[in-house]
Amino acid sequence: MQLFQYLKSKQFLRTIIIMVLSLVIAVFLLTKFLSYRTNHDQKIAVPDLAKLSLDEAHQKLKDADLKFIVIDSASFNPDFPPKSVIEQNPEAGDFVKEGRKIYLTLNASNYRKVAIPDLIGKTKRQVVTHLTSIGFRIGSSTYVPDIGRDVVRKLKFNGKDLKSGDLIAKNSKIDLVLGDGKLGNTSDADN
Repeated sequence: MQLFQYLKSKQFLRTIIIMVLSLVIAVFLLTKFLSYRTNHDQKIAVPDLAKLSLDEAHQKLKDADLKFIVIDSASFNPDFPPKSVIEQNPEAGDFVKEGRKIYLTLNASNYRKVAIPDLIGKTKRQVVTHLTSIGFRIGSSTYVPDIGRDVVRKLKFNGKDLKSGDLIAKNSKIDLVLGDGKLGNTSDADN
């Protein structure tokens, strides 16, 4: 019974009104504080850093009051200068706040080196597929007397014979030395 009387009293009504007003004032003050603290209305356009060296990108970001972190060097892209920015996050033109970190991906200085697999004795088709799948280009094909037609007898790079395990830069041109499929020298068969 006393509980119902208290809920109908003026004291309970005043307490509820004070609590609601306190809550409204607290929410208002909190939003103003957060707006001030998080620089809500501030916008800085992220500059375009593509193809800039790390020093040039650092200076451009410093002028815009932004920071950067290099996440990694990607595989080599010949369309960009070595050790230049090839990717950034957030992208150029996006708006950020002062002091924001921009994540940069740099171009490698050259193609990475890949070990030559053991391909001697395999068919030309197998070797071409394997070499192109790991990033090499196929150069010229020359033939030597050998019973196996289009069987790889040697791999060459810049005129030098390659062995299994040699490290060659990706995108290099590998020349093939193949068997001609003949039993031997035809001039010997004529005699």
